[in-house]
Amino acid sequence: MLLWKLAVALMAVALMLVGCGRDDPEAALQAAVESLQESIESKDTSRLMDLVHHEFSANQEADRDWARRTATLMFLRHRKVNVIALNSRSWIDPTYPDKGYSEAQIALTGAEGWLPQRLGHYDVRLEWWLTDGEWQLARLNWE
Repeated sequence: MLLWKLAVALMAVALMLVGCGRDDPEAALQAAVESLQESIESKDTSRLMDLVHHEFSANQEADRDWARRTATLMFLRHRKVNVIALNSRSWIDPTYPDKGYSEAQIALTGAEGWLPQRLGHYDVRLEWWLTDGEWQLARLNWE
């Protein structure tokens, strides 16, 4: 009888671990947001562009090529780039599970040494599209 109880307990633990291993869309979305921030701070244009959807637009006028050129220019101009996210939140659209959103207040700094030479404060809204199992940035709007 003790062996049976042990087997049931082990099976319950195994089922819980399998449940934890399932893909969590919100966790994957949050990981994409963090990857976006890391790619900017590490000045990795290639990694950044992997996160940008081929139909990307920013403030309804700039496209994917603009994003690449702007990031490259910022990375060349500043030795250090930091993204400080304040009040950020991300969520999956309840009606369209292949769309996710992130909102944040961010401070974007560029520096050659310890002190920032450029500082910008923005309210940003990002729209993410789930494409081939990966979240990609499709829309970016800021104020």
